[in-house]
Amino acid sequence: MKIKEIITVLEEMAPLAYAEDFDNVGLLLGNQEDEATGVLVCHDALESVIEEAIAKNCNLVVCFHPILFSGIKKITGKNYVELSVLKAIKNDIAIYAVHTALDNHKNGVNKIFCDALGLTNTKILVPKPNFIQKLVTYTIPENVEKVRNALFDAGAGKIGNYDDCSFTSQGIGSYMGNENSNPEIGERFEFVEAQEIKIEVTFEKHLQNKILKALFKNHVYEEVAYEIYDLQNTHQNIGLGMVGELEKPLSEIEFLQLVKTKMQCGGIRHSSLLGKSIKKVAVLGGSGSFAIKNAIQAGADVFLTADLKYHNFYEAENQIVLADIGHFESERYTKNYIVDYLKEKITNFAFVLSEENTNPVKYL
Repeated sequence: MKIKEIITVLEEMAPLAYAEDFDNVGLLLGNQEDEATGVLVCHDALESVIEEAIAKNCNLVVCFHPILFSGIKKITGKNYVELSVLKAIKNDIAIYAVHTALDNHKNGVNKIFCDALGLTNTKILVPKPNFIQKLVTYTIPENVEKVRNALFDAGAGKIGNYDDCSFTSQGIGSYMGNENSNPEIGERFEFVEAQEIKIEVTFEKHLQNKILKALFKNHVYEEVAYEIYDLQNTHQNIGLGMVGELEKPLSEIEFLQLVKTKMQCGGIRHSSLLGKSIKKVAVLGGSGSFAIKNAIQAGADVFLTADLKYHNFYEAENQIVLADIGHFESERYTKNYIVDYLKEKITNFAFVLSEENTNPVKYL
């Protein structure tokens, strides 16, 4: 099996188009045409993890955090990033990162977080904007079903919990072909008015090429009339963070103890307790201070995230309990999810869960 075949499955799990613009995801190092000997899945692709991959005969390391995040101009081994990259290059080890591509997936990092705490009725906390486009096209009535079904098969027409969504309307189209035309209806230089059906479907913008390919392949016209619009609608199933509910309310102390146990936290920093029971919980794995207002607007009783600064805790404004449970801790089960996903999709290959604890934060 080649590395690129494994990458195909990884991109089904966490489409690269879901990643944030600032991020660096996908194949960071190596040749996708190489034969894969084994896959080691880890949280951070540090030098010690690369050594583990070598020892376990894995020439592809799939990491959550990208070891190459910002640009580097030299690779001399002067820091932990360069040491890891050098070790990987010397030993022909490829590195692939998922990071925010999995953060933004409805079944990704934050759903894993919610599941670990037993939360139900989950939904995205910060839906991803500017991700939906709309296709409008026109065809004759006899061609409508073929075109529409092809667009659905290509991924168009998905809205929330519904598939195969479209809108059609009827009208009169007109055209006149020149000497180079080959019209489906009428002759060259003939002014034609024909009954046409207008088809409208929405789709995720990264599918545009696939959608257009399906349109052109299945449309009967020589020249296909179509329009694509960017929509302002947010995508309710793609985005950062998640909000859910406990089966039964807990006191603040009971809930924080539950979090400490389930997420194996070395400690929890939190804002002032409000003396209220906890029922609705917002989570955001990793650095989530930017979503404090979203958690409050969602009506959450508590917001679990990481990397909160001193002044962030003031933003609770006695409306919510803010809890910093640790960056690694909030994402700790992600690598387990990746391994389980790969094993389910590719049953006859070696996927290894890294035994290295790459959490840089230690507790007394």
